[in-house]
Amino acid sequence: MGEKKAGQEAPQQDINQLLKVRREKLEALQQEGRDPFQLTKYDQTHHTDEVKSLYEEHEKKLLADYTELPVPPEPAEGADNDTISAYRQAKKEAYNARRELLDADAIHVSIAGRMMFKRVMGKASFANIRDLKGDVQVYVSKDALGDDAYALFKKSDIGDIWGVKGYIFRTMTGEVSIHAEEMTLLTKSLQVLPEKFHGLTDTDTRYRQRYVDLIMNPESRDVFVKRSKIIQEIRNFLAGRDFMEVETPMLVHNAGGAAARPFETHYNSLDEDVKLRISLELYLKRLIVGGLERVYEIGRVFRNEGVDTRHNPEFTLMELYQAYTDYYGMMELTESMFRYLAEKVLGTTKFKYGDIELDFGKPFERMTMNDCIKKYADVDFDTIPDDAAAKAIAKERGVEYEDRHTKGDIMNLFFEEFCEEHLIQPTFIMDHPLAISPLTKKKPDDPEKVERFELFINTWEMCNAYSELNDPIDQRERFAAQEAAFAAGDEEANHTDEDFLNALSVGMPPTGGIGYGIDRLVMLLTNSPAIRDVLLFPTLKSLD
Repeated sequence: MGEKKAGQEAPQQDINQLLKVRREKLEALQQEGRDPFQLTKYDQTHHTDEVKSLYEEHEKKLLADYTELPVPPEPAEGADNDTISAYRQAKKEAYNARRELLDADAIHVSIAGRMMFKRVMGKASFANIRDLKGDVQVYVSKDALGDDAYALFKKSDIGDIWGVKGYIFRTMTGEVSIHAEEMTLLTKSLQVLPEKFHGLTDTDTRYRQRYVDLIMNPESRDVFVKRSKIIQEIRNFLAGRDFMEVETPMLVHNAGGAAARPFETHYNSLDEDVKLRISLELYLKRLIVGGLERVYEIGRVFRNEGVDTRHNPEFTLMELYQAYTDYYGMMELTESMFRYLAEKVLGTTKFKYGDIELDFGKPFERMTMNDCIKKYADVDFDTIPDDAAAKAIAKERGVEYEDRHTKGDIMNLFFEEFCEEHLIQPTFIMDHPLAISPLTKKKPDDPEKVERFELFINTWEMCNAYSELNDPIDQRERFAAQEAAFAAGDEEANHTDEDFLNALSVGMPPTGGIGYGIDRLVMLLTNSPAIRDVLLFPTLKSLD
Protein backbone atom coordinates (compact mmCIF):
# COMPACT_ATOMS: atom_id res chain seq x y z
CA MET A 1 0.00 0.00 0.00
CA GLY A 2 1.45 3.41 -0.99
CA GLU A 3 1.68 6.20 1.54
CA LYS A 4 -0.42 9.31 1.01
CA LYS A 5 0.99 12.21 -0.99
CA ALA A 6 1.32 15.72 0.40
CA GLY A 7 -1.98 17.48 0.88
CA GLN A 8 -4.01 14.29 1.21
CA GLU A 9 -5.77 13.42 4.44
CA ALA A 10 -5.20 9.80 5.38
CA PRO A 11 -8.18 8.21 7.18
CA GLN A 12 -7.29 6.67 10.53
CA GLN A 13 -7.90 3.16 9.22
CA ASP A 14 -5.36 3.79 6.44
CA ILE A 15 -2.81 5.04 8.97
CA ASN A 16 -3.38 1.97 11.11
CA GLN A 17 -2.86 -0.26 8.09
CA LEU A 18 0.37 1.53 7.17
CA LEU A 19 1.66 1.10 10.71
CA LYS A 20 0.68 -2.57 10.64
CA VAL A 21 2.59 -3.08 7.38
CA ARG A 22 5.72 -1.47 8.82
CA ARG A 23 5.65 -3.74 11.85
CA GLU A 24 5.21 -6.74 9.60
CA LYS A 25 8.27 -5.67 7.59
CA LEU A 26 10.27 -5.41 10.81
CA GLU A 27 9.12 -8.86 11.93
CA ALA A 28 10.16 -10.30 8.56
CA LEU A 29 13.62 -8.75 8.89
CA GLN A 30 13.98 -10.13 12.40
CA GLN A 31 12.97 -13.60 11.28
CA GLU A 32 15.60 -13.39 8.52
CA GLY A 33 18.25 -12.45 11.08
CA ARG A 34 18.52 -8.87 9.79
CA ASP A 35 17.10 -6.97 12.75
CA PRO A 36 18.26 -3.35 12.26
CA PHE A 37 17.85 -2.64 15.98
CA GLN A 38 20.68 -5.07 16.74
CA LEU A 39 23.22 -2.82 14.98
CA THR A 40 25.31 -0.75 17.37
CA LYS A 41 27.31 1.62 15.13
CA TYR A 42 28.03 2.69 11.58
CA ASP A 43 31.18 4.11 10.03
CA GLN A 44 29.99 7.52 8.83
CA THR A 45 32.88 9.29 7.08
CA HIS A 46 31.13 12.36 5.69
CA HIS A 47 28.03 14.53 5.94
CA THR A 48 25.94 15.54 2.95
CA ASP A 49 27.36 19.06 2.69
CA GLU A 50 30.87 17.60 2.54
CA VAL A 51 29.82 15.23 -0.25
CA LYS A 52 28.84 18.16 -2.42
CA SER A 53 31.84 20.37 -1.65
CA LEU A 54 34.26 17.44 -2.13
CA TYR A 55 32.87 16.65 -5.55
CA GLU A 56 32.90 20.26 -6.69
CA GLU A 57 36.59 20.49 -5.78
CA HIS A 58 37.15 17.13 -7.52
CA GLU A 59 35.57 18.46 -10.71
CA LYS A 60 37.47 21.72 -10.57
CA LYS A 61 40.79 19.88 -10.26
CA LEU A 62 40.26 17.16 -12.89
CA LEU A 63 38.48 19.33 -15.44
CA ALA A 64 40.89 22.26 -15.28
CA ASP A 65 42.36 21.41 -18.71
CA TYR A 66 39.50 19.31 -20.04
CA THR A 67 37.86 20.19 -23.37
CA GLU A 68 34.16 19.37 -23.38
CA LEU A 69 32.75 17.44 -26.33
CA PRO A 70 30.63 19.76 -28.49
CA VAL A 71 26.88 19.75 -27.93
CA PRO A 72 24.56 21.50 -30.40
CA PRO A 73 22.14 24.16 -29.11
CA GLU A 74 18.99 22.89 -27.46
CA PRO A 75 16.37 22.37 -30.19
CA ALA A 76 13.66 24.97 -30.49
CA GLU A 77 10.07 24.06 -29.76
CA GLY A 78 8.61 22.14 -32.69
CA ALA A 79 11.97 20.80 -33.92
CA ASP A 80 11.87 17.56 -35.90
CA ASN A 81 12.65 14.23 -34.28
CA ASP A 82 16.04 13.83 -35.95
CA THR A 83 17.24 17.17 -34.53
CA ILE A 84 16.00 16.29 -31.07
CA SER A 85 17.57 12.83 -31.23
CA ALA A 86 20.92 14.23 -32.38
CA TYR A 87 20.92 16.75 -29.56
CA ARG A 88 20.16 14.11 -26.95
CA GLN A 89 22.82 11.78 -28.30
CA ALA A 90 25.50 14.49 -28.32
CA LYS A 91 24.54 15.55 -24.80
CA LYS A 92 24.74 11.95 -23.58
CA GLU A 93 28.14 11.40 -25.20
CA ALA A 94 29.53 14.59 -23.65
CA TYR A 95 28.19 13.57 -20.23
CA ASN A 96 29.60 10.04 -20.49
CA ALA A 97 33.05 11.28 -21.55
CA ARG A 98 33.18 13.71 -18.67
CA ARG A 99 31.84 11.09 -16.26
CA GLU A 100 34.44 8.54 -17.38
CA LEU A 101 37.25 10.96 -16.57
CA LEU A 102 35.83 11.82 -13.14
CA ASP A 103 34.91 8.26 -12.19
CA ALA A 104 38.45 7.07 -12.93
CA ASP A 105 39.52 8.88 -9.77
CA ALA A 106 36.22 8.62 -7.89
CA ILE A 107 35.75 9.81 -4.30
CA HIS A 108 34.28 7.14 -2.04
CA VAL A 109 32.23 8.16 0.99
CA SER A 110 30.08 6.63 3.69
CA ILE A 111 27.07 8.63 4.85
CA ALA A 112 24.16 7.89 7.18
CA GLY A 113 20.77 9.50 7.51
CA ARG A 114 17.02 9.29 7.17
CA MET A 115 15.42 8.44 3.83
CA MET A 116 13.05 11.28 2.92
CA PHE A 117 12.18 10.26 -0.64
CA LYS A 118 12.24 7.12 -2.74
CA ARG A 119 11.49 6.53 -6.41
CA VAL A 120 11.74 2.93 -7.66
CA MET A 121 12.21 2.45 -11.42
CA GLY A 122 12.74 -1.23 -12.20
CA LYS A 123 16.41 -2.13 -11.74
CA ALA A 124 17.47 1.41 -10.78
CA SER A 125 16.05 3.77 -8.18
CA PHE A 126 16.69 7.08 -6.48
CA ALA A 127 16.45 8.08 -2.83
CA ASN A 128 17.12 11.21 -0.82
CA ILE A 129 19.04 10.83 2.43
CA ARG A 130 18.88 13.62 5.04
CA ASP A 131 21.43 14.11 7.84
CA LEU A 132 22.32 16.99 10.15
CA LYS A 133 23.89 19.00 7.32
CA GLY A 134 21.29 18.56 4.60
CA ASP A 135 20.11 16.20 1.85
CA VAL A 136 21.85 14.22 -0.87
CA GLN A 137 20.48 12.11 -3.69
CA VAL A 138 21.47 8.45 -3.81
CA TYR A 139 21.38 6.36 -6.98
CA VAL A 140 20.52 2.76 -6.14
CA SER A 141 20.92 0.05 -8.76
CA LYS A 142 20.29 -3.68 -8.64
CA ASP A 143 23.54 -4.35 -10.48
CA ALA A 144 25.63 -2.51 -7.87
CA LEU A 145 23.88 -3.82 -4.73
CA GLY A 146 22.85 -7.33 -5.75
CA ASP A 147 19.40 -8.91 -5.75
CA ASP A 148 18.86 -9.28 -1.98
CA ALA A 149 20.07 -5.83 -0.98
CA TYR A 150 18.10 -4.18 -3.77
CA ALA A 151 14.94 -6.06 -2.79
CA LEU A 152 15.42 -4.88 0.81
CA PHE A 153 15.75 -1.29 -0.38
CA LYS A 154 12.60 -1.55 -2.50
CA LYS A 155 10.63 -2.72 0.55
CA SER A 156 11.95 0.08 2.79
CA ASP A 157 9.84 3.05 3.88
CA ILE A 158 10.17 6.80 4.06
CA GLY A 159 11.67 7.57 7.48
CA ASP A 160 13.96 4.53 7.61
CA ILE A 161 17.56 5.32 8.53
CA TRP A 162 20.20 4.04 6.12
CA GLY A 163 23.95 3.82 5.92
CA VAL A 164 25.19 4.31 2.36
CA LYS A 165 28.64 3.58 0.98
CA GLY A 166 29.51 4.53 -2.57
CA TYR A 167 31.18 7.05 -4.83
CA ILE A 168 30.15 10.59 -5.72
CA PHE A 169 29.08 11.57 -9.23
CA ARG A 170 26.95 14.17 -10.98
CA THR A 171 23.81 13.11 -12.84
CA MET A 172 22.94 14.28 -16.34
CA THR A 173 20.55 16.80 -14.75
CA GLY A 174 23.49 18.24 -12.80
CA GLU A 175 22.72 16.96 -9.30
CA VAL A 176 25.64 15.79 -7.17
CA SER A 177 24.70 12.28 -6.00
CA ILE A 178 26.10 9.11 -4.48
CA HIS A 179 26.23 5.91 -6.50
CA ALA A 180 25.44 3.35 -3.80
CA GLU A 181 27.70 0.30 -3.66
CA GLU A 182 26.53 -0.90 -0.26
CA MET A 183 23.43 0.00 1.80
CA THR A 184 22.76 -0.92 5.41
CA LEU A 185 19.36 -0.50 7.07
CA LEU A 186 20.28 1.03 10.44
CA THR A 187 16.85 1.76 11.90
CA LYS A 188 13.35 0.77 10.82
CA SER A 189 10.85 3.60 11.23
CA LEU A 190 7.58 2.25 12.63
CA GLN A 191 5.73 5.56 12.39
CA VAL A 192 4.48 7.36 9.27
CA LEU A 193 6.12 10.72 8.71
CA PRO A 194 4.09 13.58 7.28
CA GLU A 195 5.07 14.44 3.72
CA LYS A 196 6.19 18.02 3.07
CA PHE A 197 5.24 18.81 6.65
CA HIS A 198 1.62 17.78 6.11
CA GLY A 199 0.08 17.06 9.48
CA LEU A 200 2.48 19.40 11.31
CA THR A 201 1.21 22.73 10.04
CA ASP A 202 -0.41 23.23 13.45
CA THR A 203 2.18 25.02 15.57
CA ASP A 204 1.09 23.32 18.79
CA THR A 205 1.78 19.91 17.24
CA ARG A 206 5.15 21.11 15.94
CA TYR A 207 6.18 22.15 19.46
CA ARG A 208 4.89 18.94 21.06
CA GLN A 209 6.57 16.71 18.45
CA ARG A 210 9.75 18.70 17.96
CA TYR A 211 11.56 15.56 16.82
CA VAL A 212 9.26 15.36 13.79
CA ASP A 213 9.53 19.11 13.24
CA LEU A 214 13.32 18.78 13.10
CA ILE A 215 13.10 15.91 10.61
CA MET A 216 10.58 17.52 8.27
CA ASN A 217 11.52 21.19 8.48
CA PRO A 218 15.15 22.09 7.68
CA GLU A 219 14.46 25.72 8.61
CA SER A 220 13.52 24.68 12.13
CA ARG A 221 16.64 22.53 12.42
CA ASP A 222 18.78 25.42 11.21
CA VAL A 223 17.39 27.70 13.95
CA PHE A 224 18.63 25.33 16.64
CA VAL A 225 21.98 24.79 14.97
CA LYS A 226 22.35 28.56 14.90
CA ARG A 227 21.24 28.81 18.54
CA SER A 228 24.06 26.49 19.53
CA LYS A 229 26.52 28.61 17.55
CA ILE A 230 25.29 31.81 19.22
CA ILE A 231 25.92 30.37 22.68
CA GLN A 232 29.30 29.03 21.60
CA GLU A 233 30.31 32.46 20.28
CA ILE A 234 29.14 34.16 23.47
CA ARG A 235 31.50 31.88 25.37
CA ASN A 236 34.29 32.62 22.91
CA PHE A 237 33.78 36.37 23.26
CA LEU A 238 33.76 36.27 27.07
CA ALA A 239 36.79 33.96 27.17
CA GLY A 240 38.59 36.64 25.16
CA ARG A 241 37.83 39.05 27.98
CA ASP A 242 39.02 36.71 30.74
CA PHE A 243 35.58 35.83 32.09
CA MET A 244 35.15 32.61 34.04
CA GLU A 245 32.05 30.44 33.54
CA VAL A 246 30.50 29.11 36.75
CA GLU A 247 27.40 27.24 37.96
CA THR A 248 25.17 28.27 40.85
CA PRO A 249 22.18 26.59 42.59
CA MET A 250 18.80 26.24 40.90
CA LEU A 251 16.93 25.27 44.10
CA VAL A 252 17.11 28.14 46.58
CA HIS A 253 15.50 29.25 49.80
CA ASN A 254 15.26 32.87 48.68
CA ALA A 255 14.46 33.43 45.01
CA GLY A 256 15.80 36.95 44.58
CA GLY A 257 17.48 39.11 42.00
CA ALA A 258 14.44 39.87 39.87
CA ALA A 259 10.80 40.94 40.08
CA ALA A 260 8.99 37.65 39.44
CA ARG A 261 6.91 35.00 41.17
CA PRO A 262 8.88 31.79 41.78
CA PHE A 263 7.89 28.16 41.43
CA GLU A 264 7.93 26.28 44.73
CA THR A 265 8.94 22.71 45.48
CA HIS A 266 10.02 20.56 48.44
CA TYR A 267 13.21 18.80 49.53
CA ASN A 268 12.10 15.43 50.90
CA SER A 269 15.42 14.58 52.56
CA LEU A 270 15.69 17.99 54.27
CA ASP A 271 11.93 18.39 54.80
CA GLU A 272 12.19 21.98 53.60
CA ASP A 273 10.27 24.03 51.06
CA VAL A 274 12.48 25.64 48.42
CA LYS A 275 12.01 27.69 45.27
CA LEU A 276 13.36 27.47 41.74
CA ARG A 277 15.64 30.39 41.01
CA ILE A 278 14.27 33.40 39.13
CA SER A 279 17.70 34.89 38.44
CA LEU A 280 21.42 34.21 38.80
CA GLU A 281 22.38 37.49 40.40
CA LEU A 282 22.83 37.03 44.13
CA TYR A 283 25.07 33.97 43.94
CA LEU A 284 27.26 35.48 41.21
CA LYS A 285 27.77 38.59 43.34
CA ARG A 286 28.88 36.36 46.19
CA LEU A 287 31.62 35.12 43.85
CA ILE A 288 32.70 38.70 43.14
CA VAL A 289 32.99 39.15 46.91
CA GLY A 290 35.14 36.00 46.94
CA GLY A 291 37.59 37.53 44.49
CA LEU A 292 36.50 35.93 41.19
CA GLU A 293 36.67 39.25 39.37
CA ARG A 294 34.90 38.30 36.12
CA VAL A 295 32.22 35.61 36.24
CA TYR A 296 29.23 34.58 34.16
CA GLU A 297 26.65 31.83 34.03
CA ILE A 298 24.38 30.64 31.23
CA GLY A 299 21.55 28.71 32.83
CA ARG A 300 17.87 28.01 33.13
CA VAL A 301 15.71 30.19 35.33
CA PHE A 302 12.05 29.74 36.21
CA ARG A 303 9.36 32.40 36.60
CA ASN A 304 5.80 31.49 37.49
CA GLU A 305 4.15 33.89 35.09
CA GLY A 306 2.36 34.09 31.75
CA VAL A 307 3.26 32.68 28.35
CA ASP A 308 3.30 34.77 25.18
CA THR A 309 5.39 35.22 22.03
CA ARG A 310 8.35 36.53 24.06
CA HIS A 311 7.95 34.80 27.42
CA ASN A 312 8.23 31.20 28.58
CA PRO A 313 8.15 30.24 32.29
CA GLU A 314 11.39 28.28 31.86
CA PHE A 315 14.03 30.16 29.88
CA THR A 316 17.76 30.64 29.43
CA LEU A 317 19.40 33.61 31.10
CA MET A 318 23.00 34.74 31.03
CA GLU A 319 24.28 37.00 33.78
CA LEU A 320 27.81 38.32 34.08
CA TYR A 321 29.57 40.45 36.68
CA GLN A 322 32.82 42.35 36.34
CA ALA A 323 34.62 43.93 39.27
CA TYR A 324 36.02 47.46 39.08
CA THR A 325 33.68 48.70 36.36
CA ASP A 326 30.19 50.24 36.17
CA TYR A 327 27.17 50.35 33.90
CA TYR A 328 29.11 52.24 31.26
CA GLY A 329 31.55 49.32 31.16
CA MET A 330 28.57 46.99 30.70
CA MET A 331 27.32 49.13 27.80
CA GLU A 332 30.65 48.85 26.01
CA LEU A 333 30.79 45.09 26.59
CA THR A 334 27.20 44.60 25.40
CA GLU A 335 27.56 46.65 22.24
CA SER A 336 30.83 44.92 21.38
CA MET A 337 29.37 41.45 22.05
CA PHE A 338 26.20 41.99 20.02
CA ARG A 339 28.23 43.30 17.09
CA TYR A 340 30.63 40.34 17.40
CA LEU A 341 27.73 37.85 17.43
CA ALA A 342 26.14 39.32 14.32
CA GLU A 343 29.45 39.14 12.46
CA LYS A 344 30.25 35.59 13.59
CA VAL A 345 26.79 34.05 13.28
CA LEU A 346 25.26 36.02 10.39
CA GLY A 347 28.41 37.25 8.65
CA THR A 348 27.15 40.85 8.70
CA THR A 349 26.19 43.61 11.13
CA LYS A 350 23.14 44.50 9.02
CA PHE A 351 20.33 41.98 8.98
CA LYS A 352 16.56 41.78 8.85
CA TYR A 353 14.05 40.83 11.48
CA GLY A 354 10.79 40.52 9.59
CA ASP A 355 10.59 43.61 7.39
CA ILE A 356 12.89 45.69 9.61
CA GLU A 357 16.59 46.10 8.83
CA LEU A 358 18.65 46.27 12.00
CA ASP A 359 22.13 47.76 12.03
CA PHE A 360 24.58 46.59 14.69
CA GLY A 361 27.48 48.29 12.92
CA LYS A 362 26.52 51.80 14.03
CA PRO A 363 27.15 53.03 17.59
CA PHE A 364 24.15 52.12 19.76
CA GLU A 365 22.06 55.13 20.79
CA ARG A 366 22.08 56.14 24.48
CA MET A 367 19.15 57.94 26.09
CA THR A 368 17.97 58.42 29.67
CA MET A 369 14.53 57.07 30.52
CA ASN A 370 13.35 60.57 31.37
CA ASP A 371 14.60 62.01 28.06
CA CYS A 372 12.88 59.18 26.22
CA ILE A 373 9.59 59.93 27.99
CA LYS A 374 10.00 63.63 27.19
CA LYS A 375 10.57 62.76 23.53
CA TYR A 376 7.62 60.41 23.05
CA ALA A 377 5.13 61.43 25.79
CA ASP A 378 6.05 65.10 26.32
CA VAL A 379 6.23 64.64 30.11
CA ASP A 380 9.27 65.61 32.20
CA PHE A 381 9.32 63.54 35.38
CA ASP A 382 12.19 65.65 36.73
CA THR A 383 9.62 68.45 37.20
CA ILE A 384 7.05 66.24 38.93
CA PRO A 385 7.57 66.77 42.68
CA ASP A 386 5.98 63.71 44.34
CA ASP A 387 3.87 60.57 44.10
CA ALA A 388 0.57 62.46 44.14
CA ALA A 389 1.58 64.66 41.21
CA ALA A 390 2.78 61.59 39.28
CA LYS A 391 -0.58 59.87 39.84
CA ALA A 392 -2.40 62.98 38.68
CA ILE A 393 -0.50 63.15 35.39
CA ALA A 394 -1.00 59.39 34.91
CA LYS A 395 -4.75 59.80 35.37
CA GLU A 396 -4.75 62.73 32.95
CA ARG A 397 -2.89 60.69 30.28
CA GLY A 398 -4.87 57.48 30.79
CA VAL A 399 -2.00 55.44 32.27
CA GLU A 400 -3.34 52.81 34.67
CA TYR A 401 -1.58 52.47 38.04
CA GLU A 402 -2.12 50.96 41.48
CA ASP A 403 -2.46 52.84 44.78
CA ARG A 404 0.88 51.43 46.01
CA HIS A 405 2.76 52.86 43.03
CA THR A 406 5.27 55.64 43.59
CA LYS A 407 6.47 58.35 41.23
CA GLY A 408 9.25 56.01 40.08
CA ASP A 409 6.78 53.21 39.32
CA ILE A 410 4.60 55.56 37.31
CA MET A 411 7.60 56.90 35.41
CA ASN A 412 8.31 53.32 34.32
CA LEU A 413 4.65 52.83 33.33
CA PHE A 414 4.89 55.93 31.10
CA PHE A 415 8.01 54.53 29.48
CA GLU A 416 6.29 51.22 28.75
CA GLU A 417 3.14 52.93 27.45
CA PHE A 418 4.63 55.62 25.22
CA CYS A 419 8.26 54.77 24.45
CA GLU A 420 9.02 51.07 23.92
CA GLU A 421 7.19 50.84 20.59
CA HIS A 422 9.57 53.44 19.10
CA LEU A 423 12.81 51.69 20.08
CA ILE A 424 13.67 49.74 16.92
CA GLN A 425 17.42 50.23 16.38
CA PRO A 426 19.68 49.30 19.32
CA THR A 427 19.13 51.86 22.10
CA PHE A 428 20.42 51.92 25.67
CA ILE A 429 17.77 53.36 28.02
CA MET A 430 19.63 54.65 31.07
CA ASP A 431 19.07 55.97 34.59
CA HIS A 432 15.95 54.19 35.82
CA PRO A 433 13.98 55.28 38.90
CA LEU A 434 15.15 53.94 42.25
CA ALA A 435 11.70 52.50 43.03
CA ILE A 436 12.04 49.75 40.38
CA SER A 437 15.74 48.99 40.93
CA PRO A 438 16.31 47.50 44.39
CA LEU A 439 19.82 46.14 43.69
CA THR A 440 21.37 49.11 41.89
CA LYS A 441 23.62 51.99 42.93
CA LYS A 442 22.04 55.43 43.15
CA LYS A 443 23.30 58.14 40.84
CA PRO A 444 25.51 60.42 42.97
CA ASP A 445 23.91 63.56 41.51
CA ASP A 446 20.29 62.32 41.57
CA PRO A 447 19.42 59.86 44.37
CA GLU A 448 15.93 59.26 42.94
CA LYS A 449 17.56 57.45 40.01
CA VAL A 450 20.05 54.60 39.69
CA GLU A 451 22.93 53.67 37.42
CA ARG A 452 21.02 51.17 35.33
CA PHE A 453 20.29 50.59 31.66
CA GLU A 454 18.20 48.32 29.50
CA LEU A 455 19.03 47.66 25.85
CA PHE A 456 16.05 47.79 23.50
CA ILE A 457 16.07 46.37 19.97
CA ASN A 458 12.98 45.93 17.80
CA THR A 459 10.92 47.26 20.78
CA TRP A 460 12.16 44.35 22.94
CA GLU A 461 14.13 44.58 26.15
CA MET A 462 17.29 42.58 25.38
CA CYS A 463 19.24 42.99 28.62
CA ASN A 464 19.26 44.73 31.98
CA ALA A 465 22.41 46.11 33.62
CA TYR A 466 23.51 47.92 36.78
CA SER A 467 26.30 49.55 38.57
CA GLU A 468 25.82 47.06 41.37
CA LEU A 469 24.85 48.19 44.83
CA ASN A 470 27.66 47.18 47.20
CA ASP A 471 26.63 49.13 50.31
CA PRO A 472 25.22 46.54 52.77
CA ILE A 473 23.43 49.20 54.84
CA ASP A 474 21.69 50.68 51.81
CA GLN A 475 20.91 47.18 50.54
CA ARG A 476 19.21 46.25 53.83
CA GLU A 477 17.03 49.36 53.56
CA ARG A 478 16.12 48.43 49.97
CA PHE A 479 15.18 44.91 51.07
CA ALA A 480 13.00 46.41 53.81
CA ALA A 481 11.21 48.51 51.20
CA GLN A 482 10.70 45.39 49.08
CA GLU A 483 9.27 43.52 52.09
CA ALA A 484 6.82 46.38 52.59
CA ALA A 485 5.85 46.24 48.92
CA PHE A 486 5.25 42.50 49.24
CA ALA A 487 3.05 43.08 52.29
CA ALA A 488 1.11 45.65 50.27
CA GLY A 489 0.33 43.08 47.58
CA ASP A 490 3.34 43.01 45.24
CA GLU A 491 3.88 39.25 44.80
CA GLU A 492 7.01 39.89 42.68
CA ALA A 493 8.87 41.89 45.33
CA ASN A 494 12.25 40.64 46.62
CA HIS A 495 12.72 39.29 50.13
CA THR A 496 15.59 39.95 52.50
CA ASP A 497 18.54 37.64 51.92
CA GLU A 498 20.63 37.65 55.10
CA ASP A 499 23.50 35.62 53.68
CA PHE A 500 23.77 37.97 50.72
CA LEU A 501 23.83 40.93 53.10
CA ASN A 502 26.57 39.19 55.05
CA ALA A 503 28.55 38.77 51.80
CA LEU A 504 28.21 42.49 51.07
CA SER A 505 29.36 43.22 54.62
CA VAL A 506 32.56 41.27 53.91
CA GLY A 507 33.04 43.71 51.04
CA MET A 508 32.21 43.69 47.33
CA PRO A 509 34.28 45.93 45.04
CA PRO A 510 32.62 48.36 42.62
CA THR A 511 31.03 46.05 40.06
CA GLY A 512 29.11 46.17 36.82
CA GLY A 513 26.55 43.46 36.20
CA ILE A 514 24.15 42.51 33.43
CA GLY A 515 21.57 39.90 32.49
CA TYR A 516 20.70 38.80 28.95
CA GLY A 517 17.67 36.82 27.78
CA ILE A 518 19.36 34.28 25.52
CA ASP A 519 16.11 33.08 23.95
CA ARG A 520 15.12 36.57 22.86
CA LEU A 521 18.59 37.15 21.41
CA VAL A 522 18.27 33.91 19.43
CA MET A 523 14.85 35.02 18.17
CA LEU A 524 16.42 38.22 16.87
CA LEU A 525 19.39 36.57 15.15
CA THR A 526 17.31 33.77 13.58
CA ASN A 527 14.36 35.93 12.48
CA SER A 528 12.00 33.81 14.60
CA PRO A 529 8.57 35.26 15.43
CA ALA A 530 7.99 33.55 18.78
CA ILE A 531 10.05 32.31 21.71
CA ARG A 532 8.62 28.81 21.24
CA ASP A 533 10.32 28.70 17.84
CA VAL A 534 13.75 28.89 19.53
CA LEU A 535 13.06 26.55 22.46
CA LEU A 536 13.45 22.89 21.59
CA PHE A 537 10.81 21.88 24.12
CA PRO A 538 8.71 24.93 25.13
CA THR A 539 6.28 24.92 28.03
CA LEU A 540 2.87 23.61 26.89
CA LYS A 541 -0.30 22.75 28.72
CA SER A 542 -0.76 19.02 29.12
CA LEU A 543 -3.17 17.32 26.71
CA ASP A 544 -4.50 15.09 29.52
